[in-house]
Amino acid sequence: MPVVVESEAPGDERGALLAYLEAQRGGVRRALHGLSEEQARSVPSASALSVLGVLKHLAHGERGWLRTMRGEVRDFDAASQEWEASFAPDEGETTEALLELYAEVARETEAAVRALPSVNETFHVPPAPWDAGGERSWRWALLHLIEETARHAGHADVIRESIDGKGAFDLVFETGAMPEPDWDAFG
Repeated sequence: MPVVVESEAPGDERGALLAYLEAQRGGVRRALHGLSEEQARSVPSASALSVLGVLKHLAHGERGWLRTMRGEVRDFDAASQEWEASFAPDEGETTEALLELYAEVARETEAAVRALPSVNETFHVPPAPWDAGGERSWRWALLHLIEETARHAGHADVIRESIDGKGAFDLVFETGAMPEPDWDAFG
């Protein structure tokens, strides 16, 4: 999916990383565009996920990483239970409420990254069954968030297309995220 990613100045790595992360978040938000609450919660594909579940998972996942990056010590069992619960929205968690949560988490991430002297700053990742843990840079964490968000944006695309046939490009053009090209000009 082409995205126009603009940072504040040439060579602005911090701005570029934040812009790429936001571009991937936009793909997830667009997957919800025009869906009813019932459709947003539906599980129409081989995946056990709904588009709303993807959104909730990403919001909780990014906030969890931000806590780790800030050095907050978290109980592994509690964090694991939170992670497991993040894949399915609760009854009261509406699309609007989860979109606002995601926007709030994005603002928190941006503020934390902008406050850093450098994305070379490090934080400690505690050991987990899938990771030996150790020191990581904020750059590494931002790249990881971009990777995870992009992966789940792809999941949201497939789930959305299973609901009503609208693909990612349809939604990009429909929401005005990018003007539809003059396809005839290409041949």
